[in-house]
Amino acid sequence: MALTETESISLGFSAPDFELPDTISGRVMKRADVSGEHGLVVMFICNHCPYVVHVQDELVRLAADFEKRGIGFVAISSNDVEHYPQDGPTLMKAFGINLGFSFPYLYDEDQSVAKAYRATCTPDFSVFDANMLCVYRGRLDDSSPGNGNPVTGADLRRCLDQLISEGRVSMAQFPSMGCNIKWK
Repeated sequence: MALTETESISLGFSAPDFELPDTISGRVMKRADVSGEHGLVVMFICNHCPYVVHVQDELVRLAADFEKRGIGFVAISSNDVEHYPQDGPTLMKAFGINLGFSFPYLYDEDQSVAKAYRATCTPDFSVFDANMLCVYRGRLDDSSPGNGNPVTGADLRRCLDQLISEGRVSMAQFPSMGCNIKWK
């Protein structure tokens, strides 16, 4: 596991479309299926990463708070399951069900969606506005395993509150950090 930060790229890019299987429902999902009235949060996660495990309960709370306010959520796992079988679709389904995911947990077997979004770590967060333009690429909050800071989701919550109330995001953005995506 190599500690990796979200790649710094210019905001304003269009959310790439995708068509991936949802490990929880068994349906194939497209970006339009998961987008909300006010925007979309795309989260690259996996089952085994200690940084994801550290924030997993807050991801569920965050979605519960903001889905009803018009923000769509989707989690995507792009890890190489040949070398990391704990991140395979069957265990992804169990992980999502056990945590009570209200959002799809998609499997990106060929890793093309992670590459299109330029995701680099787990967790990796990108927020898109109603026009599917990226307005945020950053961390959930300032907590990480072992640093003693509570998991609050403060940064992402502030971003989503601004997006809903102002239609834009104007705040300092700090990169997310976690385990690197396990590339094939």
